[in-house]
Amino acid sequence: MDDEAMIARGRRVVPGAGSSGRAGGRLADEVYDTLLGQLMSLRIEPGSRVTIDVLARELGVSQTPIRDALNRMEAEGLVVRVPHAGYRIPPQITRSRFEDMLEIRLLLEPAAARRSAERASLEQVAGLRRMLGEMAELEGGHGPAAYGAFGLRDAAFHDLVASSAENQVIRETLARLHSHVHLFRLHRDAQVTHLAMAEHEDVVAAIAARDPDAAAYAMRRHILRSGERFRRFFDELKEADPVAAEA
Repeated sequence: MDDEAMIARGRRVVPGAGSSGRAGGRLADEVYDTLLGQLMSLRIEPGSRVTIDVLARELGVSQTPIRDALNRMEAEGLVVRVPHAGYRIPPQITRSRFEDMLEIRLLLEPAAARRSAERASLEQVAGLRRMLGEMAELEGGHGPAAYGAFGLRDAAFHDLVASSAENQVIRETLARLHSHVHLFRLHRDAQVTHLAMAEHEDVVAAIAARDPDAAAYAMRRHILRSGERFRRFFDELKEADPVAAEA
């Protein structure tokens, strides 16, 4: 599957859909998901400018759901409003921000995995296994769109773990970090998807076995190893441009 097909697969916006009431809310959610996918795939690059009218023409919808989706993304720090000039995609996260984000994930996600092993229903465990299957289908994909699609499902996997832990505060906090958006925009590397899959399987196996200690350990190990993989990007950047790496 090539990049354009992968992007089309993730796009769910339907031209002509309603733009008011509940239908309008659903359309805004679909626009949000589409834009998020374009961020993850780097189809919309860091630092680039986006405007409501251009997006409306591209997606074939009115400006209202575009505006609603961008307002939501602005509140979440995924875009920045530029007076009289639309919106801008923020640059890549800094090394300092990356390390802070990693620290928070290490505090919250192993705890979520532990609680998931204690509380997850059979249906939720089955959902985690289905998500692994979806990610496995994308694991061998090539190009930024395939990598971005894998990243979106990676984020969904971690959200499922937090959801099955039945701690809404942890889930909401992790969602606000948008860690997967920032990480998967950093550097495209097929090895990241392969290694992440094996680590996710360890997490799910421990949850399914109802082993809280093993689940927490597997999640902590996954986050630490993920941090090491993405940290190499900053090390490479520092060698090329010491000032930019710490900006």
